[in-house]
Amino acid sequence: MPAAMPLAQAGQPRPTEIPIVEVKDLVRTYKLGSQQVMALRGVNMTVRPGAFIVLKGRSGSGKTTLLNCIGGLDRPTSGTVQVLGRPLANLNESQLTRWRREQVGFVFQSFALLPTLSAFENVELMPRLAGKSRRECRERALRSLNLVGLTKWIHHRPFEMSGGQQQRVAVARAIANSPTLIIADEPTGELDTTTGREILALFRRIVYEEHTTLIMASHDPLVDEYVDEVLQLRDGQIVDTQVVP
Repeated sequence: MPAAMPLAQAGQPRPTEIPIVEVKDLVRTYKLGSQQVMALRGVNMTVRPGAFIVLKGRSGSGKTTLLNCIGGLDRPTSGTVQVLGRPLANLNESQLTRWRREQVGFVFQSFALLPTLSAFENVELMPRLAGKSRRECRERALRSLNLVGLTKWIHHRPFEMSGGQQQRVAVARAIANSPTLIIADEPTGELDTTTGREILALFRRIVYEEHTTLIMASHDPLVDEYVDEVLQLRDGQIVDTQVVP
């Protein structure tokens, strides 16, 4: 595993780098009946290019809400989210959809594969939605599946594969458009320890070889061995930051 590189601290990006993500004073509240629930309470964070970081905390600490705001799947109540210097608040829904297809890859705990499609078709769908040519879609899908070690399984459908293999397909789908940023929400939550380690090692390799930035939410204690930095959330706030040596 390559040596981890420390994440730039909030407000202190390297002068020659544009941060991939800048979150400033992020607040997200929801209405639950007559009550206001504050999911995020003024979060600030800066993520440098090529970082692999994990958000940790109990259920309800705000991990998924923060990921959703960074990925443009949710809009903050107040505060700002910028990706490569671009404020997401300035994008309408159509622009956000296009931006996600071109710049962001998503990996979920539940795999979220289309059950009637083969591994190849699940992965090839992403560049197709982004408007790539048929030849480029095929090349990107095959390259991504090869990178995650599933070349021999390209024609299998999800129900014909193990949980670990399905998650590898999900990772291949996430990287098919060569995203700037990958967002992963509890990606090892459905996997056993051995398979979880394989997925985490795969993430580490993708960050290193593909020069991709990866932000992950996880309860898995194994993640500390693979990431550059651990951000601990509690009650919608980042309460501790640990750079992994």
